[in-house]
Amino acid sequence: MNAAVAPVAAASPAAALDAALLARMDRPGPRYTSYPTADRFDTGFGSDALRQALAARRDGPDARAPLSLYVHVPFCASVCYYCACNKVVTKDRRKIEPYLAALREELRRVHGALGGAGGVSPPVSQLHFGGGTPTYLDDDDLAALMDDLRACFSFTGDSECSIEVDPRTVSAARLARLQAMGFNRLSFGVQDFDPDVQAAVHRVQPQAEVEALVAAARALGFVSINVDLIYGLPRQTAVSFARTVEAVARLRPDRIAMYGYAHLPERFKPQRRIVDAELPQGGDRLGMLGGAIAGFLAAGYDHIGMDHFALPEDALAQAKRAGRLHRNFQGYSTRPDCDLVALGVSAISRIGRTYSKNPKTLDGYYAALEQGTLPVERGLVLSDDDQLRRAVIMAIMCDGRLDAAAFGEAHGVAFQEVFAAEWQALAGLEQEGLVRCTPSSFEVTETGWYFVRAIAMVFDRYLQAAAPSRRFSRVV
Repeated sequence: MNAAVAPVAAASPAAALDAALLARMDRPGPRYTSYPTADRFDTGFGSDALRQALAARRDGPDARAPLSLYVHVPFCASVCYYCACNKVVTKDRRKIEPYLAALREELRRVHGALGGAGGVSPPVSQLHFGGGTPTYLDDDDLAALMDDLRACFSFTGDSECSIEVDPRTVSAARLARLQAMGFNRLSFGVQDFDPDVQAAVHRVQPQAEVEALVAAARALGFVSINVDLIYGLPRQTAVSFARTVEAVARLRPDRIAMYGYAHLPERFKPQRRIVDAELPQGGDRLGMLGGAIAGFLAAGYDHIGMDHFALPEDALAQAKRAGRLHRNFQGYSTRPDCDLVALGVSAISRIGRTYSKNPKTLDGYYAALEQGTLPVERGLVLSDDDQLRRAVIMAIMCDGRLDAAAFGEAHGVAFQEVFAAEWQALAGLEQEGLVRCTPSSFEVTETGWYFVRAIAMVFDRYLQAAAPSRRFSRVV
């Protein structure tokens, strides 16, 4: 655990939130899967900069420190209207082979820069396949890709290997194949069980089919099963979403990720098919959020933070209680804050004090690889101030508490001098009931967990210079 923080009790639902507070907090803000956020990345950071970062890791003291791997599979057979992920909607499976060839070439180049065949590659402690729809690939393609990854990197004995699963693309037999490939964690995209909501977002998947798949995954012995939900979708009501929450709680997945829908039709074309008048408004959205938190807590889940829940015996809940929680591009994590190698279109890597983002289109991704370079579109080298603020923001998002003296000692700064303006701003949040402050510390209140992103935003230097843009989802 970082010496700057101590674990606090899991958040519980606020008793009441008045309309005025909701109005004041109803604004866009980052989810802080990274700091600085991806909108701060610059095109001045390119392939050479990433290659230098990989070489510095290879030749430095962290050369054998475990890595995380992320693989992006952008393909989907049909479009979900709410989706804001980087995706390619197609039924033309001829597009798969050139993409897999490009992935293998990127893997080869990254592997070579990290040590490659002539050196010792770092081990991998965490692997995640995201999308798009990773299970759009057939079993042979997935197995071959896993073989390629294992040919380049050794995996630790306790490595987490997870894959996002569209329930419409798998069967019990296919889950068994995924397990045989080495996947030990599944994340089922459910979003909502209500048929009317499913029709409104163009994602119809019968509840009984999902229940059968979760039961099959249990029988196969997957280490962890996650279910994704979304609140704020068209035609949702507090009553209908409560039924989904109750149904998911009966399924007893180890983890639940429940996201607020971000309606940004000017950025994401599929969202233009959603009828604005069918969207629940701020107070209704909060009712769904509050009801879901209450429902999952009553069912025995721990509220990990913001939008994640876990059973008390799950590693995520244990990490929360022990103050060992972390946050990365996939959300909350139990794994130490380690370098991330991300492969594929739009994927974001973190190596040392750098972030790098791949091109967001297939054409751009292929073109970069054809030039013989690492496919970097933009990135960032973190300054000392960036790294310091990142530590503060992650303490807020993960632990909900920060001790100024302990943080200052751990980072070699006088916290209340460096962050004098931010400390003063916390006083305003305290008046709102979102934080509790002492002369040397602050912590997030029960009400504050609804708005934890807004609390973290206080320490975001980039947002101090300019208001958060519409590229971010709403805080509530």
